[in-house]
Amino acid sequence: MDLLLQYLANGLVTGSFYALSALGLTLILGLMRVVNFAHGELYMLGGVMGWWATTRLGLDFFTGLLLVAVVMGAFGWLVDRFLIERIRDQGEEAGILLTIGLSIFLANTALLAVGTAPLKVEAPIAASPAFFGPIVLTKLRLFAVAVCALLIVASWLTIHKTRLGRAMRATFQDPMAARLVGIRTANVYAATFAMGTVIASMAGMLLGSIYSAQVSVGGLVSMKAFVVVILGGMGSFAGAIAGGLLLGVAEALWGGYVATGWVDIIGFALVILTLVFRPYGLFSRSAERA
Repeated sequence: MDLLLQYLANGLVTGSFYALSALGLTLILGLMRVVNFAHGELYMLGGVMGWWATTRLGLDFFTGLLLVAVVMGAFGWLVDRFLIERIRDQGEEAGILLTIGLSIFLANTALLAVGTAPLKVEAPIAASPAFFGPIVLTKLRLFAVAVCALLIVASWLTIHKTRLGRAMRATFQDPMAARLVGIRTANVYAATFAMGTVIASMAGMLLGSIYSAQVSVGGLVSMKAFVVVILGGMGSFAGAIAGGLLLGVAEALWGGYVATGWVDIIGFALVILTLVFRPYGLFSRSAERA
């Protein structure tokens, strides 16, 4: 029983990381209808920039995180205004090809800039153990979970409780009606992509302090994020959180009781089962399925 509790705790911690990593993807997909295959590279850039800010500039973790958010937010805004806006009305295929090309460009540019070596972001606290009965977790991971929760709550409040969030929801429900009432939909699209970019990059820096930031990590992050989005339902905010936790717990139990070398297979198995029995995701609403 103690071992099971430890596996569940590890899975929930990892699942919270998955949820945050997938949140930017589900935001862009759900609100903009853009399948962003460059999501993993945006995550990777956040980790690389976090390493640069904390080790080369000597900034503390929180100042570095703010710098990453500002720079990557501006970058996401520019990507939408100068790239995605040009193919917005040309169907999903154009967006897929564009973001695939963007991912290749970003990965190779980062490779030329910093190489292939793992880059360690300076952690804000020590990775000393914390004991909760039979469960042992590091304080750094608990800190990361707390930050993940804050970012998720801040994202939800932005979408549902702010003027920008109302403009986002109005634009993606009916763009023509939104323009008729004076909403600058081009700015809303750019702000949405910028917000998704900020969430992905902050997740990259946060997890770079626990693991490491690597140029090659983008493909793996994108794969995990798409698994979470498919499990939870395309564009579902709550689904991204629940899907991330489900994937994290499933991987922890599979790795603990079956085989650690085959952990990634459980995500694909869950996706296959979801597509067979709930093709619109576990948490999609009936209106979305219709």
